[in-house]
Amino acid sequence: MTVIDSGPGIADLDAVLSGRHRSATGMGIGIIGTRRLMDTFEIQSTVGKGTIIRFSKILPAEAPRLQSSDLAIVSARLAQDRVATTDETRIQNRDLLETLESLRLRDLELERRHAESQRINSELEETNRGVVALYAELDEKAAALRNADELKGRFLRHVSHEFRTPLNSILALTQLLLRRTDGDLAPEQERQVGYIRKAAQDLTEMVNDLLDLAKMEAGKTEMHFTRIHLVQLFSALRGVMRPLITTDAVSLVFEDPPENFFFESDESKIAQILRNLISNALKFTEKGEVRISSEVSAGWLRVSVADTGIGIAAEDQDRIFHEFAQVNNAIQGRVKGTGLGLPLSRKLAALLGGELTVTSQPGRGAKFTLTLPVRDQSGDAVSSGSPPDSILIIDDEEAARYIVRRRFQGTRYRIIEAPNAVEGAERARFERPALILLDLVMPGRSGFDVLDELKQDSATCGIPVIIHTSRSLGDSDFERLGNRHAAIVPKGELWPPQTLEYIKKLLGESDLFLDEPLSGESRP
Repeated sequence: MTVIDSGPGIADLDAVLSGRHRSATGMGIGIIGTRRLMDTFEIQSTVGKGTIIRFSKILPAEAPRLQSSDLAIVSARLAQDRVATTDETRIQNRDLLETLESLRLRDLELERRHAESQRINSELEETNRGVVALYAELDEKAAALRNADELKGRFLRHVSHEFRTPLNSILALTQLLLRRTDGDLAPEQERQVGYIRKAAQDLTEMVNDLLDLAKMEAGKTEMHFTRIHLVQLFSALRGVMRPLITTDAVSLVFEDPPENFFFESDESKIAQILRNLISNALKFTEKGEVRISSEVSAGWLRVSVADTGIGIAAEDQDRIFHEFAQVNNAIQGRVKGTGLGLPLSRKLAALLGGELTVTSQPGRGAKFTLTLPVRDQSGDAVSSGSPPDSILIIDDEEAARYIVRRRFQGTRYRIIEAPNAVEGAERARFERPALILLDLVMPGRSGFDVLDELKQDSATCGIPVIIHTSRSLGDSDFERLGNRHAAIVPKGELWPPQTLEYIKKLLGESDLFLDEPLSGESRP
């Protein structure tokens, strides 16, 4: 169909076609409607020359074919149905009213949505105020927890020095009694001293575990990496753990590790983990064996502690690594423990960059495996020089000096004692001893001051100094020591085997410390 007029044309045809044109008479609505209803639509309009519109509708195939006469009838009917101006205005007014009603409904919907948005915003503001208040409360609780941790740390540091020192003295004195240093004991007396010593050992172990856990929770655990010989580590553990075997029905077996394998790690932490594992294995094995083995492969060291004991159920294998957790079984009532050894061991393994795992079945024993990253190394041990004829002990505690003096009883060396730092420094310059055992915590001048003075004096700078203290040393303490000491040993009985060997070589006394039970590394 083609419609042609010679009127004024349509000035803003693009606005009409896009629906942007607004007209009081409704012009343009018919054009838009026609384009929507027809299958094809084309319009050309020139201002002042008129408009040409061509459009078509595709009829169904079954519809009768239109003839020229049919088109003439349609044209005549359209001419007869010409709408009056008032009717056209009425129609446009109706359309306008419908449009206004649609806009009113849309405004109502927008108002409803705006009110809903305001309600949601109000709820969010209230929630935000609650969150801010919750954060403030959490901050207060966090500050309270930090204060509690700080108080706990201060308490534990006080316990470390004031509680461990007398315990170590008890252990050392009971050892002297059991060795019959000052005369024989009656059987009943020996039994009583043994009870005292066992109670002191249990209490010391509990205090040490609690202190270690507190340090790790506070992030204050110091790691001191040294070169370790795996053979010597196993040898020291064998000597420490063998006395724990209380029955011939259980054997403690150490498989030989690689002979020349050295690696860098914290020896005291590794020894502590393995002591806990072996001690637990011996406790819960009534017959059979506890076997310690090692494997080195692809940059990893795996040390396994396997036993033929009662085993651990699958549901308990995670719980045993929780603090103070214990598994109910027939043996648990006969052996005592705090439930701290395995949690502490797993945390120490993580600090060393490794892990501690367990595999077990009830009635078939358990196998704990410590896996550590290592780097294979080799080297020679350090040797010492020739000593003079005296040993100097600088310590303000009389009991500590007495215990050290008895350790060196029977040697060819004179034992010199200094109860304070000033006298100790003077005696060192005057006597020129072969060895100095120095306490760090003394009234007045500290052991650090004495060490500074000794190492700055050309007359005493070459004398080896062993730090003999019950103080837990931190990074700042080691920095102040500056590797100017020969070794560090705790007050009491737990002297590292390497230190005993060093002293024996230094003093030239191969028979020294023969009665001394082998021990693991001291705690830092």
